Amino acid sequence: MAEELALLVADVFEAAGLLRRMGEGVAAAEGQTQARWQLLSVVSEEPLTVARAARRLGIARQGVQRVANDLVREDLAGFRPNPDHRGSPLLTLTPLGHATLERITARASAIHEVLTADIAAADISAARSLLHRVIDEVRRYEEQAPAD
Repeated sequence: MAEELALLVADVFEAAGLLRRMGEGVAAAEGQTQARWQLLSVVSEEPLTVARAARRLGIARQGVQRVANDLVREDLAGFRPNPDHRGSPLLTLTPLGHATLERITARASAIHEVLTADIAAADISAARSLLHRVIDEVRRYEEQAPAD
């Protein structure tokens, strides 16, 4: 079973790499990068601090800060006061940011339709369910593992 999990992990990494490369192309068609697309998407749900956005994306805060600053310079996002923490403003999308995200998302959706044309929705749902179970097990392991 451990070997099967190792093979699944390798497959996930390969799929992630292919999807990341495809995502870069999708974002580039709108003059953006995948990193900008991800941050636009994360803060479209609700305004977040840079630190919270970084945690949601699972990447370093410093990298998110650089991308956030780029988005602000291009008027795709802005910082607004955070009532809970004066020193950590909330990143929020501007109307231009929402429009850009909508165009990128539409491009991605069209590609997803092509990619899934011959894959049953139930198969995708089952794959997602399995990945969520693996994610939950990894998180549980991390919580219980002794600190090094």
